[in-house]
Amino acid sequence: MTPAERNFWLTTLQPPKIPPRELPQSADVAVIGGGFTGLSAARTLAQRGAKVAVLEAENVGWGASCRNGGMVLSGLKLGTPTLVARYGREATQRMYAASLESIDFVETIVREENIACDFSRCGHLEVACKARHFEEFRRGAETIEREFAHKLRIVEKADLPGEIGSAIYHGGIVDEASAGVNPARYVSGLGFAAARAGAEIHEKTCVTDLQRASRDGRPGWNVTTSRGALHAREILVATSGYTSRITRSLQRRIIPIGSFIIVTQMLPEILATELSPRNRMIYDSKNYLYYYRLTPDKRMLFGGRAAFFPENENTVRESARILRDGMIKVYPQLGQTRVEFVWGGTLDFAFDIMPHAGKMDGMYFSVGYAGHGVAMATLLGKKIAEAILTGKDDNPFAGIPFPGAPLGLYNGKPWFLPFAGAWYKFLDWVS
Repeated sequence: MTPAERNFWLTTLQPPKIPPRELPQSADVAVIGGGFTGLSAARTLAQRGAKVAVLEAENVGWGASCRNGGMVLSGLKLGTPTLVARYGREATQRMYAASLESIDFVETIVREENIACDFSRCGHLEVACKARHFEEFRRGAETIEREFAHKLRIVEKADLPGEIGSAIYHGGIVDEASAGVNPARYVSGLGFAAARAGAEIHEKTCVTDLQRASRDGRPGWNVTTSRGALHAREILVATSGYTSRITRSLQRRIIPIGSFIIVTQMLPEILATELSPRNRMIYDSKNYLYYYRLTPDKRMLFGGRAAFFPENENTVRESARILRDGMIKVYPQLGQTRVEFVWGGTLDFAFDIMPHAGKMDGMYFSVGYAGHGVAMATLLGKKIAEAILTGKDDNPFAGIPFPGAPLGLYNGKPWFLPFAGAWYKFLDWVS
């Protein structure tokens, strides 16, 4: 029996009630999107004296920020050999350093703002689905230690029982720097932090139009919303997988991809410890990957790209079945365990599978986290805020090319996702 669609994380907090308020007539910065990126940016901007209006079409954290697995991960979606080949050694060093800095920054915010979100430096474990993948782990670990002075630990197949209660993998690699968090509590706390700093947060405020317009001889923007209009000197687009036609150039460079999660009933302590002895954030080496972890109350959270299309009633229902079958293949011990929660969210992938942050068409933006957004979105929100304040952008993703679809065959509606899903499954089969 498929469980009703419910997000487990949202059952762990009382959603903040932000009373509606009139839009200001003007703001220094209008931030579109109330997730990790937008709220982190708003916090930094407001702390430094800027007048900020956060415009969120739904509620704070409504999108991917509260729908993910709560994994605060080091590294990027692409492996370091690919990054070095594409961008060079120095640029890759800066990118990798930013991934480590992003985890530290999340930890700093949690501590400074006293956010009760179960943040824990538990480390992550990547498991090899094939022997060839494990050999790639070895080479990758050597490269990262040599080039980036960051130590990863290789876990031989014989030693895997100390890390995971599954016998299907060929080895693993551990990074102790990674962490876990309750993302709903974290994004809620980040929203309160931004508001305390002085940012105005406007929920249920959908941006419907953006037009360049000068005021008092200074360039800016007229922002039309479902609740009125305001003038802003600068715009920050922080909409990720929910980027719309309002920012057409950006939408054509971002692919919205569904990611889905199931969560079981609470597990006996002895079983939970058997499944994940060190309570790691775990994901596998496939392109069409699974990711999983224990929740703080000892449930198994199991997610993946069960369906590439963004969430709807049909994709959520089908994904629940696919993910449960996948979970039992990894953990036969859970064959009789009840699944109590299932939900979906929409991630954002760029065509080059890289984060991108900078300025386009006169607007600032930060998107493209490809499943690594909890930490990276938080950091890049801060970095873009600093660029707005100082005019100097030192984030390592600002200068890299930001490609669109080949031959321009994409208008923001991802018609090709079934073909992409089939292609990645084929790659997993032949790799």
